[in-house]
Order: sequence, then structure tokens, then C-alpha cells
Amino acid sequence: MNQQQEIEIRIWDYIDGLGNAEERSVIKNMIANEDIWRLKYSELLDVHKAIYSVELEQPSLRFTRNVMDEIARTHIAPATKKYINQRVVYGIAVFFITMIIGFLTYGISQIDWSSGASTESSIGIDLGKIDFSKMFNNTFVNVFMMMNIILGLMLLDRYLNNKKKQFFSENT
Repeated sequence: MNQQQEIEIRIWDYIDGLGNAEERSVIKNMIANEDIWRLKYSELLDVHKAIYSVELEQPSLRFTRNVMDEIARTHIAPATKKYINQRVVYGIAVFFITMIIGFLTYGISQIDWSSGASTESSIGIDLGKIDFSKMFNNTFVNVFMMMNIILGLMLLDRYLNNKKKQFFSENT
């Protein structure tokens, strides 16, 4: 730092009442004896007085009410039904319902039905004799999952394209 900055810092500390008694007495002697210090002190003291002489404005008693009135005049966001596309919600619901049904079907097919106590069921069909492994093998499950993923990605693509069209139509 140069000498001017050092002088200003020390004088500001003196004006603000910072520092110990020894430092304050040294600065006081410098102000009394040195012209540079005296001029800088008077200049900074004027700035200090000007800062504290400014009166801050108080907000009016109706300030909160005025702010709320201004907010009421602005455009309020529409209800969610207006900007959420119901077809997207239904598409997502169908996707998840399909996934749940697929997993339930796969899970039921993996149950060992032959371990039951009686050989006859209440519906009259022995489900233990039906071979589900031909229908629900690993390849079938993989194809089912791939189809669901492809359908989900197609749904996402359609949704994003609609959003893109809305964005460009609003900006033009």
C-alpha cells in the first residue's frame, strides 16, 4: 500500500474509535503536527459527518398494503389444470400400470403351484399342470421390458415436441 492509503486507513480507525490508547495518541499527535495528516483528517471527518447526517426515509404506514395491492394487479399464474397436459399424465399412468401388470404377471408365473396341499383348486383347474415357462421365459420378459422402454421414450419425445412447439408459438 502506498502512504496515502495507509494514512487514510489509520485516520478512519481513529475516527471510528478503533485501536488501543497508544495508537490513538500517536495518530492524534500526527494530526496535530503534520499538515498532510491534518488535511486528510478534516476531509475524512467531513465525509463521516455527511454520512451520519443523512436521514433515512421511513416507509409509510400503508407500505405493506401498497405492496400487496401492486402484487394483486400483476398477472397471477393460472391454475395447474390449465398448463398441465392431461394426455401426458394419462400416458404416464398407462405406462406405469402396464409395468405393474407385467411384473405381477411375471411374478405369478414364477410361483410353484405344485406345492399346494390339495390337488384340486376351487376353480376346477389344476394350475400346477400348466407350464407357464414356455410363455414367460427370459426372452419374453426382456422383450416386454424393451417395448415398455421404447413406448416410454416415445411418450417423452412427444411431450417434449409439444412443449417445444408451445414455446416457439408463444415467442413469435
